[in-house]
Amino acid sequence: MAPHPVTEFVSPSAWALVEDKFSPFAKETLAKLVNFVRTEIEPAESIYHAQIPTDPSKRWTTIIPILEELRSKARKLGLWNLFLSKAHYPEYGVPLTNLEYALMAEVLGRSGFLASTITNCAPPDTGNMEVLARYGNAEQKKKWLIPLLNGEIRSAFAMTEYGTASSDATNVATSMRVEGDQIVINGRKWWISGAPHVQCAVHLVVGKSDPTNKNRHIQQSIVLVPANTPGVKVVRPMHVMGFDDAPDGHAEIIYNNVRVPVSNLVGGWGRGFEILQGRLGPGRIHHCMRSIGLAGAALDLMIQRVTDPKRKTFGKQLFEHGTVVSNVARSRAELDGARLLVLSAAYQIDKVMAKGAMKDIGMAKFIVPTVALTVVDRAMQSYGAEGLSQDTRLAEWWSILRTLRIADGPDEVHIEQIGKEELKRAPALHRLTAEMKEREAKVAAQWKTAL
Repeated sequence: MAPHPVTEFVSPSAWALVEDKFSPFAKETLAKLVNFVRTEIEPAESIYHAQIPTDPSKRWTTIIPILEELRSKARKLGLWNLFLSKAHYPEYGVPLTNLEYALMAEVLGRSGFLASTITNCAPPDTGNMEVLARYGNAEQKKKWLIPLLNGEIRSAFAMTEYGTASSDATNVATSMRVEGDQIVINGRKWWISGAPHVQCAVHLVVGKSDPTNKNRHIQQSIVLVPANTPGVKVVRPMHVMGFDDAPDGHAEIIYNNVRVPVSNLVGGWGRGFEILQGRLGPGRIHHCMRSIGLAGAALDLMIQRVTDPKRKTFGKQLFEHGTVVSNVARSRAELDGARLLVLSAAYQIDKVMAKGAMKDIGMAKFIVPTVALTVVDRAMQSYGAEGLSQDTRLAEWWSILRTLRIADGPDEVHIEQIGKEELKRAPALHRLTAEMKEREAKVAAQWKTAL
């Protein structure tokens, strides 16, 4: 029997570990996705980037032709909205588990965010669709969710704030107050992904609606703001280490006396923090699996570089140097280990939902991007100065992965949370040790042995 096509990208042992947990539909979809990435997306990557205008005035106003063509093909093939599990979203989802989608996200991640965008599986739209599917009312779903699911519009999630330590969501200062049948919003956000995109039609804005509430976790709410609402001003696109990430990008935005109907409130007053936690959990796993895919592509480039017979140093081919071989071996082992951590977290989400899997998600979030970043860094090193230049995608990939150590919660937040959870085990560990000592003393007395 021929091996599954996904083993082109992941080790046969990793596939063997999860194969029996994949439905026939998931196996078929995964095979179809691998083929689509290989035959359609990878050959189109350079063309896609060439079609993005270099003129700053057009970078955010142009719809990329080859992207739209590939999106149409992906949808016809059924490679669309794969992230949305039918088990959690029966009305809108596809029959895939989070575990099944996790490997698909790795395959998608090999091209950065391009393949995810082509299959309508790219952030921030993915998280926004989940929010609307779970918390949106009928009107909100009709107006915003359905067009997002159909790929007719794009969206943004406005949480991070200028001048605010936004890794603590309770610090959000953007104000939301009710005046009659309207919500008035004032605030300054930045690093709002997707907001500069020409097709971005709606922002999900996180703000403080009840600042005097003693419970800091119910002070926040989320409100839908159409992108063309008066008072919404995109100040500038932000650059990530020199990359503007057009045509999606990240924006600084001012909301100046923005007025929207009260019916644009998502889920209810004071539920912002709750919605945030549910939204970010699966998204973090998606980021992690895409990171492994991206780093896997970098490892492939590294292997090709160091085995290029034209490149020799000190009379040897590059792979004949011990440090180079070590870098390849460590990269393979670290990526395979990181994948297992993420697959475990995805499996837990399927079993107990994101809230019950926060420990697994948190561990993956602070370990996987760092591992992937290290692998890309090694690939850059193998290319020498070329690895830092625009002649490869490695520098761009490095910037993407470095961003993920901050996006959706910085490493330090996840590390502290995991550490605190582990320390809660201390009383039980002390008790078990004391009980063991008592048993040890009894055994020593029985054998008349001095300890």
